[in-house]
Amino acid sequence: MRRRGRGGLLAAVTAVSLAVAGCSGSGTDDDGDGDGRDGGATASGSARESTGPEATADPEEPTVAPDEGAVEVVETVAEGLDSPWGLVPLPDGDLLVGSRDGGTVHRIAADSGEVSEVGEVPGVTPDGEGGLLGLALDPEFASSSLLFAYHTTADDNRITAFRYDASAAPGQGLAPDRDVLTGIPRGEFIHNGGGLAFGPDGMLYASTGDADDQGLAQDQDSLSGKILRIDPATGEAPADNPDPDSPVYSSGHRNVQGLAWDAEGRLWASEFGQDTWDELNRVEPGGNYGWPLHEGPGGEADGFTDPVRWWPPAEASPSGLAFQGGSLWLAGLRGERLWRVPLSDAEPESFLTGEFGRLRAVRAVGDDELLLVTNETDSRGTPAPSGQDDRVLRLRVR
Repeated sequence: MRRRGRGGLLAAVTAVSLAVAGCSGSGTDDDGDGDGRDGGATASGSARESTGPEATADPEEPTVAPDEGAVEVVETVAEGLDSPWGLVPLPDGDLLVGSRDGGTVHRIAADSGEVSEVGEVPGVTPDGEGGLLGLALDPEFASSSLLFAYHTTADDNRITAFRYDASAAPGQGLAPDRDVLTGIPRGEFIHNGGGLAFGPDGMLYASTGDADDQGLAQDQDSLSGKILRIDPATGEAPADNPDPDSPVYSSGHRNVQGLAWDAEGRLWASEFGQDTWDELNRVEPGGNYGWPLHEGPGGEADGFTDPVRWWPPAEASPSGLAFQGGSLWLAGLRGERLWRVPLSDAEPESFLTGEFGRLRAVRAVGDDELLLVTNETDSRGTPAPSGQDDRVLRLRVR
């Protein structure tokens, strides 16, 4: 296991910048290691907490996590990946991973870790934080072979469905099926969102950024700064959406990238803050989470929904989100750590701080494992000279 030794340095620099500059960050780069963003009002290692949810325990299948968790790195599944972002497990145990900057999808063999190109998503424009972002498999993948991709083009962000052919020649395994949703505003450089996941209800959920135009997050006629819920078959809003004529499921988001459902079927989202607080939100239909009028807690008096947990950006900058073992797990980019957040009154814990650099995607697999994707090769990180970066790690957690 290679240690980078940069976490302690980052904390020291953050503490100094707080003392000298206060909260003066420009908040223009979510994925970066600073670039004008400071750690907000505190540089402590503990997440701040509001009133959290109560997990309902089933005596046959408990969903409440222990107060203290653990993380063990079991293996490196694959390495040498280029700007990985989206990750999905296939039914046979192999993995599909997307390259944000390359606009390509690769397959990782479960038995050997061999990486082979599946195909290219046409029209991807990888400017700044845009490119090939979230991936999601159709719940009926065994019969449909559909892979959904959220990606940035020269004109917009969009969701497209592809037919996946495992028997095709290398690089020829993706065939465009249809555009599911187009016209999601794109940022010139930042805030394209990109989370994509199927919910327990079979609907497709997507998270969008505010496209670096803050007011759009509160504009209910805009798809920016929202979590969207759409029928994957038609691309239209389901009849039971908050507004049956709109795909908007929740609003007031700055830049959500992680989506996950807990054992009770509740939706959670990890969200980049600007200068002060990154957020973990429990997402309710029709909820408004306050951006740009509020960052972090304090919006309830104005009718907004406050986050359940919040962190200084230097400790989080969360991208991927997964639920495993009664806890939510957040992958931190600038924070270079994996946060464990029990759905109880227990305090969050951080693991792997500084050991693998920036952490992008996290996926739950099996009963007690996570797949974790590092993110050092997308121009924001410092790839290891050994050529190991970027990689997929398998973790055992509790």
